[in-house]
Amino acid sequence: MRQLRFRDPDGDVRLGELDGDEVTAFPKQASRLDSTATFSRADVETLPPCEPSKVVCVGRNYADHAEEMGSDVPDRPLFFLKPPNAVASDGDDLTLPSGKQRLDYEAEIAVVIGERATDLDEHEAMEYVAGFTCMNDVSNRDDQQEEQNWVRGKAFDDSAPLGPVLATPDEVPEDAHIQCRVNGETRQDSTREHFIFSVPELLADITSYVTLEPGDVLSTGTPEGVGPLDDGDTVEVELEGVGTLTNTVTIP
Repeated sequence: MRQLRFRDPDGDVRLGELDGDEVTAFPKQASRLDSTATFSRADVETLPPCEPSKVVCVGRNYADHAEEMGSDVPDRPLFFLKPPNAVASDGDDLTLPSGKQRLDYEAEIAVVIGERATDLDEHEAMEYVAGFTCMNDVSNRDDQQEEQNWVRGKAFDDSAPLGPVLATPDEVPEDAHIQCRVNGETRQDSTREHFIFSVPELLADITSYVTLEPGDVLSTGTPEGVGPLDDGDTVEVELEGVGTLTNTVTIP
């Protein structure tokens, strides 16, 4: 199933199943809403597929990306955090920091947590996954290179667009293909098979330190091909089984 979170024409936030360009809303208890309502996607506002309390990101989880950044392949996952203010939606215009020499796109496969997860074992980790979505780990290289905690480099507003839908795990193949395009030109092209650390390995590691809540996101790292964004660009992240996350870019 491909689940869309959206605001309907009456202003109500809803969940529904996306099939082509049609959204069938899920029942909502104790509400005046029509539980069988169907909408055209063009008539609703797409929202981020979840409301994370935190986005856990993974650095250098593809060997080819580590190589292009001049870094070694890590012997354990490299984690950093993005806060809720970083989250944006499919279709949003991303307003990025001004006065920077380099602001990069990074196409990533994002895992959405379905149940509260603490100290998971690898063998059970996928039972806590609600599904997958696309993420663009937009990065401010100027400040990232100057600081250790990456707050200015990674946690700024609109630096974690997510979407367009949450696809259940059965929709996303083990070798799912991920691609990034800027203004229609392919910049990144890889598959989930090229992870250094698998999703279960990542979840087992991070939950030994940090409890993940329903709706939290684990973004699994980016393949080679990262590069700069310019004012006016259109950037797309496409993940097999999920669809395409599309955003425009404004740099004041």
